[in-house]
Amino acid sequence: MDKEIGIIMAAGLGNRMRPLTETVPKPLIEAGERPMIESVIAGLKTRGISEIYVVVGYLKEQFSYLTKKYQGLTLLENTEYETKNNIFSLYAARNVLGKGDCFICEADLLVMDPGLFERALDHSGYFGKMVSGYSDDWIFEQRNGWISRIKKGGTDVYHMVGISYFKKEDAKLLAQKITQACQNEENGELFWDQVVDQNLQELRMKVFPVKEGQIVEIDTVEELKNVRDSWNLRNR
Repeated sequence: MDKEIGIIMAAGLGNRMRPLTETVPKPLIEAGERPMIESVIAGLKTRGISEIYVVVGYLKEQFSYLTKKYQGLTLLENTEYETKNNIFSLYAARNVLGKGDCFICEADLLVMDPGLFERALDHSGYFGKMVSGYSDDWIFEQRNGWISRIKKGGTDVYHMVGISYFKKEDAKLLAQKITQACQNEENGELFWDQVVDQNLQELRMKVFPVKEGQIVEIDTVEELKNVRDSWNLRNR
């Protein structure tokens, strides 16, 4: 197996989870008895990945303990987190993107089944969960087994769960495309996945299905409460 690295995006403000995020960055909020970001790190470690980069911004100093707790973990800083979208978090990681096959993960996920990281991955792609009916979340349209579009809103489609995987050459290409996009001021509002969408003819991507319950996305205080209540019931 080629060298693999992990990039975790943890720079955001977490506005949808205020007031909790007024003093604690969202990825460091505990769910399932540990901070959400540590469940992502555990997943990467399950795969044997020892080189992990965490892109920080908001309340960045609170993440420093991770470098002591996890050998091989490095913090990178997105200095534009207050005014630009998450394209600039991946821009902050441009120099490591392409060092090897690469997982790119959101930090505000609760990974319930770290084993989902152990699957064989012979192509670049996104992990996705099938949603029946209409979803207004980020979704993947497919054609002949390949992702043909990444956008918001779709019916009976896989939707984004915050984990993607890029083979080394695709990661290098993505770093180039992200760097080019960030030279244009008007692209500051882009999500980095929109750059992938714009380059799907070159970046051949598949969907890697995940099962219900393997990953829990937590976006609001109410969702966090539900997860904590469920966890407490399970572990009584």
